[in-house]
Amino acid sequence: MSDAFARYPSLKDRVVLITGGASGIGASMVEHFAAQGSRVAFLDFDDRAGPEVAGRTGASFVHCDLRDIPALRAAIAQVKAQLGPVSVLVNNAARDDRHGWETVEPDYWDERFQSNLRHAFFCTQAVAPMMQERRQGSIIFFGSVSWMMSQGGMPAYTAAKSAAHGLARGLARDLGPQGIRCNVVVPGWIFTERQEQLWATPEAVAKHLERQCLKEKLYAPDIARMVLWLAADDSRMVTAQSFVVDGGGI
Repeated sequence: MSDAFARYPSLKDRVVLITGGASGIGASMVEHFAAQGSRVAFLDFDDRAGPEVAGRTGASFVHCDLRDIPALRAAIAQVKAQLGPVSVLVNNAARDDRHGWETVEPDYWDERFQSNLRHAFFCTQAVAPMMQERRQGSIIFFGSVSWMMSQGGMPAYTAAKSAAHGLARGLARDLGPQGIRCNVVVPGWIFTERQEQLWATPEAVAKHLERQCLKEKLYAPDIARMVLWLAADDSRMVTAQSFVVDGGGI
């Protein structure tokens, strides 16, 4: 990690669990927490990229399909047994596959919510008791600027991502008396490898940057550094809030 950016002593040796940590923003967060001296575990079903990220960072990779709730609960129990009680949970995993409203069937709608929202609740449900025992914890959800910008072409995704805000705010009220904080990070268009390959045409990028106040592309570390602050004790009185990191695009 560059010396140009902050270090957080409160994150050293803290157990951090990240969902979807094998690629993109998730992998960057694994790297950043590991560089802070945290004990990091991440859940993902990518058996190719997961071990590579683990080997590079020293984090623990646990294979898990987050749509399978019994498997998810077992994976979190495994993390606790290996590293200890989780102090920071980052509900990052998501899939922003495009889909037209005309063709969506109930099974597809349900699967999109399983991939983009449901696991965040059940991860929180499994981890919160560990935090309650210590009367301290930070749970970070991920939203998206897509629904704030009235972006079309993926209604199940935008519905799930908007719901993450309501979930986080309600849980902040429920868990706050035990010292547990719940916040939302809202990324703009982050130029991960997936985004570059699938959707970042020169025309689309130029149009997007024209809308931003800051005329630069955003990358995964820009999000990871916001997450570090929300996980650390520096933000100890911050909860039920949403933090947009989009270069001033909305």
